[in-house]
Amino acid sequence: MVTIINYKERQAEDGSEFFALELQGGIEMVKSQESGRFYATAKKATISSTFDENTCASLIGTQMPGRIVKEDCDPYTYIVKETGEELTLSHRWVYQPEDEVSQPQQRQHEPSMIANSEVFSKNGILEPAE
Repeated sequence: MVTIINYKERQAEDGSEFFALELQGGIEMVKSQESGRFYATAKKATISSTFDENTCASLIGTQMPGRIVKEDCDPYTYIVKETGEELTLSHRWVYQPEDEVSQPQQRQHEPSMIANSEVFSKNGILEPAE
């Protein structure tokens, strides 16, 4: 499940304005590579919407089925607001609806064993095993 936690006004390439919904996934525990201690975090992503500002505001707190997943993309520069550090990233976090969450592929029915037809009755009479 993901939760709508905020909305942001954005500008399209044609200059028109629209609102994007900010989504947050569930809590995750991550182990710090520096200290070895665990900390709690949650992935975030934004999705475009056709809603007006009032509708977006009323949707905050709404939960939707799905999850936030990592998606590869062309490299881009990102500046960490707190430190000013400039990073080059080649992924982004995107919303994946529940019905698109990859399920393990079901294999074609392949018998794991082959029955020995000699053990079955040929006359229809149940006989005890030897």
